Amino acid sequence: MTSQARYALAKPDPQVLVIFGASGDLTTRKLLPALASLAARDALPEHFSVVGVALSELDDNGFRDLGRAAVPDAPPSWATLTDSFRYICGHYEDATTFATLKKVLEDIDRTCSTQGNRLYYLATIPSLFPILTQALKQAGLSNPPGSGPFTRIVVEKPFGSDLDSAIDLNVMLHECFDEHQIFRIDHYLGKETVQNLLALRFANAIFEPIWNRRYISNAQITVAEQLGVEHRGAYYDKAGAVRDMVQNHLAQVVALTLMEPPAAIDPLGVRDEKVKLLRAVELGPPHELSQRTVRAQYDAGVIGTAAVPGYLEEEGIAPASETETFAAAQLHVDNWRWAGVPVYIRTGKRLAQTVTEVVLEFREVPHMAFKAHQARRLEPNHLVMRIQPHEGINLAFGAKEPGESFNLRSVDMHFSYADTFGVAPADAYERLIHDALLGDHMLFLRADEAEQAWRIIDPYLDAFAQGDPPLSTYPAGSWGPHEADILLARNGHEWHNPAP
Repeated sequence: MTSQARYALAKPDPQVLVIFGASGDLTTRKLLPALASLAARDALPEHFSVVGVALSELDDNGFRDLGRAAVPDAPPSWATLTDSFRYICGHYEDATTFATLKKVLEDIDRTCSTQGNRLYYLATIPSLFPILTQALKQAGLSNPPGSGPFTRIVVEKPFGSDLDSAIDLNVMLHECFDEHQIFRIDHYLGKETVQNLLALRFANAIFEPIWNRRYISNAQITVAEQLGVEHRGAYYDKAGAVRDMVQNHLAQVVALTLMEPPAAIDPLGVRDEKVKLLRAVELGPPHELSQRTVRAQYDAGVIGTAAVPGYLEEEGIAPASETETFAAAQLHVDNWRWAGVPVYIRTGKRLAQTVTEVVLEFREVPHMAFKAHQARRLEPNHLVMRIQPHEGINLAFGAKEPGESFNLRSVDMHFSYADTFGVAPADAYERLIHDALLGDHMLFLRADEAEQAWRIIDPYLDAFAQGDPPLSTYPAGSWGPHEADILLARNGHEWHNPAP
């Protein structure tokens, strides 16, 4: 179990959580442990139950055993909660499954006093989202707001595979649910350091005045993984790095890092400003896209001390696949605050580290009064916000080295969540499930937000399909292809490769 913070969490209203895909990997690895952590913190509703729905041939006791096995070190409160778990084995296309679900929910309302409130969680493959939402509506289980008890639905990523499919999915969801009922989840938004971007900027007078084109030379966002495609080869070969990471995680971090100050830190204020920022991302003419983009695929290499195969040797990958496992791009934000500031993004698998960081590099001083040999170890000032792992914030600035000579070098001022607060940050799913139980939308995507992210990504997908830019390669365990370094070098910049 993750170490828990000492602050108290709000108690949600009575309700039933229904998990579709209840026997799947996401449920056992993320959702059930998050619920166990919330139970340990007494942050679940006082009247609460969980219903699992899946194709696996389990019964109530089998699902309860699965819940206990998923969190073997859980406190007694988790065992008590799992005693009330219910399970429905059935096909999602079968109306009988949802008729049974309706009866089970009514029975729980009587026995557990859950008052008819529902939270549905779609932890299935995306192709089932339309089937499930339509089935809920047809069974009378998607009551609109204002008609008594509340009904909410959590939709996992990926939210569509391009702009057209995202629009279609939104239309379909809105046929069955009101926008206020829908919670589009991106687990990156539940990470403490992502949320701390808001606090860092809007609660500190020393940062917000310099968070603009006058002082910042460039922004860099890195989402790197040491892992390969693992058991997701068949899915990943159809998706690639851009669909898997850029459209959701990277777009969200870009929006939170660069958006304008909201009128209030609430769902409406924050999500309005994120949408405005995404709308301001300028793509430029298609013929320039390849000059500002790199795509690549990992070859065999070494991660740590272990030799690993190349992407084409991974299970489930087509022998001649040109799916990118690495993508980097230079974006521009066409607004008053960021005009002229390049925003570099990159993501990839089988890279040197697993790390997510935001780096803001500041401009050089207007006049360097020190001689060149005195400042040879002086790098540009930069602010680093590490989202994972070892969440924290680092500020690099110049200082004089000890001794008689007046030599300068860059030094770091470091803030660590674990060191400062004495606890590890809560898991992202723990925060987001709790927010969904409360009905708080701030860390979830709105319909227009998801569509704006796809508006940015679609031209890259179209270009990749035409083989533009050419697919590069990089050895596993490196920081990516040489072309990614050239992308920044054209502007006199270089990547800040995270320290271990």
